[in-house]
Amino acid sequence: MKKVIVLLFALLGVMQMYAQEKTKIFNEKNLEGWIIYGTEKWYVNNDGNLVCESGPDKKYGYLGTEKKYKDLVLELEFMQEADGNSGVFFRSGIEGTKITGWQVEIAPKGHDTGGIYESYGRGWLIKIPDEKENILKEGEWNKLKIQVVGENVTTWLNGEKMVELSDEKIGKATGCIALQIHSGGGIKVHWRNIFITEL
Repeated sequence: MKKVIVLLFALLGVMQMYAQEKTKIFNEKNLEGWIIYGTEKWYVNNDGNLVCESGPDKKYGYLGTEKKYKDLVLELEFMQEADGNSGVFFRSGIEGTKITGWQVEIAPKGHDTGGIYESYGRGWLIKIPDEKENILKEGEWNKLKIQVVGENVTTWLNGEKMVELSDEKIGKATGCIALQIHSGGGIKVHWRNIFITEL
């Protein structure tokens, strides 16, 4: 009987974890709940998709959430048009166009989409295996999932696990979610179905 009770409590714990509410954080109408950093273009198109596009300054730009997050599952879709060099930051802080935190890379094939990079710090923490480069669908919609729990980070692209990382520095941080547009000009990326589940 005791074993049954223990198993029931364990099952309830698992169910509670997965029963956390999934919240849409982009409303498909405007940028409510988000802050633009820099002079690059961020707007909602006629299809209700979020678009980031290089502006005349051709510098780094970010769109960050007003809210800060700790443990989470972030799910979104992106499509690269032109040069698709971008990224998704978690547990990050932004001043002007300088961002501190961790980026899940979004880039053209051959450049580690799904890997994890620390900006203004240690650089690449983990890149994806070469054999996973073809999981990215350039010019099409891709599904990205990021799970951050404590000091553990896991990423998936189109349902395939890309990397897993455990890092003490990440474990101590809290911060916003931010989408990036890379410097250099000629970049355009579309985003949709941006959901977060706080754990």
